Amino acid sequence: MNQLQHSRKIARKLRAHRIFGGIKPLALKARSLRSRIMPTPIPEMLILPLLQHQGSPAAPIVNVGDQVLKYQLLAAAEGPLSVPVHAPTSGEIAAITDAPVPGHGKQSQRCILLRADGVDNAIGLLLLPDHRALSHWQLLERVNAAGICGLGGAGFPTAEKLRSSIERGIELLIINGAECEPYISADEALIRERAAAVVSGAEILQSICLADRCVIAIEQDKHDALKQLRHSLESSSVELLELPTKYPIGGEKQIIQAVTGLEVPHDALPMDIGVLVQNAGTAYAVHDAITEGKPCISRITTLTGTPLQTPKNFEALIGTPVSFMFELCGIEESRHTGSIMGGSLMGLELVRTDVPLIKTSNCLIAKSRAEFPEAKPEQACIRCGFCATACPARLLPQQLYAYSRNQNLEQLEQLNLADCIECGACDYVCPSHIPLVQYYRASKQAISSRDQQRQLSAHWQRRFQFHQYRLKKEADGLQEEERAHRIAPEAAHQARGFSRDKARQEIAAAVERVATRRRNTIASSRESD
Repeated sequence: MNQLQHSRKIARKLRAHRIFGGIKPLALKARSLRSRIMPTPIPEMLILPLLQHQGSPAAPIVNVGDQVLKYQLLAAAEGPLSVPVHAPTSGEIAAITDAPVPGHGKQSQRCILLRADGVDNAIGLLLLPDHRALSHWQLLERVNAAGICGLGGAGFPTAEKLRSSIERGIELLIINGAECEPYISADEALIRERAAAVVSGAEILQSICLADRCVIAIEQDKHDALKQLRHSLESSSVELLELPTKYPIGGEKQIIQAVTGLEVPHDALPMDIGVLVQNAGTAYAVHDAITEGKPCISRITTLTGTPLQTPKNFEALIGTPVSFMFELCGIEESRHTGSIMGGSLMGLELVRTDVPLIKTSNCLIAKSRAEFPEAKPEQACIRCGFCATACPARLLPQQLYAYSRNQNLEQLEQLNLADCIECGACDYVCPSHIPLVQYYRASKQAISSRDQQRQLSAHWQRRFQFHQYRLKKEADGLQEEERAHRIAPEAAHQARGFSRDKARQEIAAAVERVATRRRNTIASSRESD
């Protein structure tokens, strides 16, 4: 509680604070910002994964062959960590099957394949120009029904995050417009062109989570976006804070530190110190869901890289294949050496381009040898300490690296490897070209596998103990039955013996009575004589 009170005191000063570590890589955003946000044509086939976020998959409510309309619900949420899926356009359900999706390595997932009819017929939407007409619980239900998850890359279900913040109590809502990773310019383009909608979404989010204050935090080098924000905030209670240009200031814990001066404790959540962070793209999606009734069927995505002739930001339909997006920009296949979904430092390497855009896809990079040369050979660590200086989580990368190589999982846990956000700052500054994040990611997976094995082992141990208990109980029951069978004849024998003695006694008594009567009769006869 003292920390929450402290956060309130700090937040009211509203000045940018320094974050730990960080680097200043080249932004490489100008090429994709030269044109306005462009809508994408409707592809012939849309691939809609049932799981596009952190949590559990949605359940299909349509069948193969069904004709559906734009905005129609295709898969319903199952549980608080599930997010519904809607139709981005009208067409026919071609299949519900496993299909490749973005992920680490070659992965497939249950998807709905929607064959577009090109007509784009839509269902009617329920408009709500003034969100103040509804309570915060009613607004929350609409956000939940719209299928919105965090659009900044993390992908946590927005409605569940808001629900938890209501229960815990929030003092400060931060709208994260700090798009610090190289190449990505989706949020900057969004704020530059649709700042009023972003501000409206921020106000709606503040009404839902009942936060006392709301701050939009954005880097100070985004001049056009800042200009539009200042204009849109003239009649709003939402505040604006300019942040220094530094990577990874857009991380959740880092932006909280930059805005409030507080550090989120280990094994704690931002809500524990009274702060909630939402992405600018999420705020825009909330605005569309509440005021216009639109579910989340599209998002702003940056397409960039030197193999693309016209890199730009698109408002792309969810489920559009990556290859389709590259073709829109005129890709030169002779220069195309690979693809990344996300930024150049934290992005995900794609092994194929027939995978779909999902709700967390904020950037697509077409790689070339000029921008992404082959990795240099890994050399021995020289203990320079650059990685420790750059780490925003204040970890000890050198020791984590050593323990990762030795697979010392216990020491890795003690050094709080879980706090690593995999930002890649340590990789960026390492003069020995050591892929530190790859080691950390592999160690995290090893710890996760070990914990799962422990849980599985504990589960089977409990099952074995219960089985042994049941066998012992059954054996004890059999012994009791055998004992009862042994006792029964003895008891019956005793019962029969008791009846025989009683009979002897009765016979003896009868004989005695007969003898007495006979003696009396003889005595009477003698007296008569």
